[in-house]
Parts: sequence; structure tokens; C-alpha cells
Amino acid sequence: MASASLLKSSPVLDKSEWVKGQSLRQPSASVVRCLPNGPSSLTIRAGSYADELIKTAKTVASPGRGILAMDESNATCGKRLASIGLENTEANRQAYRTLLVSVPGLGQYISGAILFEETLYQSTVDGKKMVDVLVEQNIVPGIKVDKGLVPLTGSNDESWCQGLDGLASRTAAYYQQGARFAKWRTVVSIPNGPSALAVKEAAWGLARYAAISQDNGLVPIVEPEILLDGEHGIDRTFEVAQKVWAEVFYYLAENNVMFEGILLKPSMVTPGAECKERATPQQVADYTLKLLQRRIPPSVPGIMFLSGGQSEVEATLNLNAMNQSPNPWHVSFSYARALQNTCLKTWGGRPENVKAAQEALLIRASANSLAQLGKYTGEGESEEAKKGMFVKGYVY
Repeated sequence: MASASLLKSSPVLDKSEWVKGQSLRQPSASVVRCLPNGPSSLTIRAGSYADELIKTAKTVASPGRGILAMDESNATCGKRLASIGLENTEANRQAYRTLLVSVPGLGQYISGAILFEETLYQSTVDGKKMVDVLVEQNIVPGIKVDKGLVPLTGSNDESWCQGLDGLASRTAAYYQQGARFAKWRTVVSIPNGPSALAVKEAAWGLARYAAISQDNGLVPIVEPEILLDGEHGIDRTFEVAQKVWAEVFYYLAENNVMFEGILLKPSMVTPGAECKERATPQQVADYTLKLLQRRIPPSVPGIMFLSGGQSEVEATLNLNAMNQSPNPWHVSFSYARALQNTCLKTWGGRPENVKAAQEALLIRASANSLAQLGKYTGEGESEEAKKGMFVKGYVY
């Protein structure tokens, strides 16, 4: 597989380049042709957004920084709020999201924030656009664009991700609103197979989404999450992950996706959550890096791992272990619960706890920043941060 490597190297994106209010450019399809020695040729689409996509990807994949995933649907956000005794209202969601985006100094450790559609168009409790608050902190705004999981007919009780209908117009509108990258999450279940049908559906949907997103100026985060559910060992996870990623990159290439302009959000290779044999951070790192080396082209700028229900500390330790030796990619994080859990519980919905909650988020962001640099030690972590967050059959 090849990517548009003929494109010139691009510097990191300056925050002024994604400020809301830029005119929306209509992509004019241009083509880069790589002519091998044989009679066939490889065609890679590189629309008018190509340079910007590369800059955005490099900005998100900058040293010592990762992604804050705060794109929970309103229903899932409601579950989080209910855990601290708050009603699921827009005002409460706004208050919590304001707390997250306005943490002083967050941009030192966070390069991108994935938002739900409501948040992309929402203002803080002080009346300032959420997008503008992020940009001021040098954090690139991103947007969840999938429409959730539904049953996959003809499969072994598996799912597929919907949302391709109307995606082109939606991504164009999100770009105008200030988003510069997108996320699409689909899942693969090991206890349910996974069936060849489910794997192919996941890979094809991700590839179509990625191509459409790039065509409208958004860097696509490609996320086929291999769920933690199950009693299987780490070798079984590795086996399935190899199949899934082979299929994903095959269809990305088939859809002419520019690899320099994407980011990946994979699961770490771990045993199933109910497996009696647990893996050490070093084992997780060894298996996961082996998977990346076998399946991921070095032209991909960033690997932003999901936490998938690991405890805050476990997710950070595993990331740190993967960064103990040089990698051809930026190996970092895109965490939701593994960044927010202690912060949410510290806040508890009380205005007087906002500062303490923001400090809790900054501690987790700083710890994962160190892990991205391979310098995290795990010293001084709270008991709350060590608690697992796996939920069987978790719906995002």
C-alpha cells in the first residue's frame, strides 16, 4: 500500500489557520500519480485540502500531546451526569463541557478535542463559543460524525455503524463551524466471532467516511474498536486485530484515502476483560507495537489509542511502555473515561468544586503527556485513578 508521498512536507498548523469564519473552499479534485516500473499505476486523490490535512494531522500528533475525547452522545453524557446525581439537561451538559474546555493550561498536554455536534455549536456558560475557547488554547476542535451502532443483519448478533448518508454536507458544515478533524467509531466483538461480514462492513464504512471527510477538509480519525468484552487471551486479540487492520487499510487504499492525512484510534492489544490471565504493560506494549509494525504504514502520522474501559492508571502505564523505544509514528492517546473519570467525580455538579475538578483533569492530561514521551513513572496516583472502568456491552 502506498500513500501520496510525493506531497511536500508540511509544517505544524498554526491555530489561526482553523479559526472559525474561514471561507469554505470547494474541493477541486486533483490527482497525484505514482508510476511504477510495470504497466499499472496507483492513483491517490489529493484534493485542495491536502496540505491542510497534513498540517492538521501533524498538529494533533505533536510531541507530548494527545486527544481529549469528549464526544459522548447526549444519552451517554446523561449516564455520566446521573453517576454524580445530576439530571440530563442541556444546561448540565453545558456546565460540564465548559469545565472541560476551559481548564487553564490544558493545551500544553492536549492537542485536539473531539466534540459531539451539540458541543460544536454550543457556547460556554459565560457565552463564549466552545470552539473559540479550544482554539485559544491551541487545541484543534474535532467532531464525532457517525450516527451510532445498529444490528448487522445476517451476522452473529454483531453491529455496523451508520452515518454515511448526508455525510458530505455535514462535514462541510462542520468545517465551516471550526472543526478540523472527525471521528467515526465502529466496533468488532471477539466473543461474537467476529464474522467476516462484520469485519468487512466495519472496514468499508471507515474507508468511505475517511474519503468523504478528507474531501471536505477534515482529518479522519479511523477507529475500529476491538471491544474488551470476553474471556479470550491476548493472542486471540492480536489475531483478530491483524485481520481487522489488514481489511481496514485495504479499503482505505481502495477509496484513495491519503494516509498522511489520517489519524488512527485503535484498541491496545490486551486480553479480554474477563480473562483470568492479565497482561503486564510490557506485554501489552510488545503485542501492540508488533501489530502496528505489521499493519500500519509509517506515513500515518499519529496512533491515538483509545482506553476502552481500562483504569486511568492502566491506560497511562500501557501507553508509557509503548514509548520506551523510538516508533515511526506518534504513539499517543485519545481518551475519554481515562481522562475524565476522576475529574467528573471530583466536580460532583458543584460550582465550588470546578477548580479542583479541572486540576484533576490536568493531572491526568499531564500524566499521559509524560507517557507519550516515555517518562511516566506512576508515582503518587490516587486509588480512584486505579479503578477499572470496563462496562460489558458498553454503548458510546
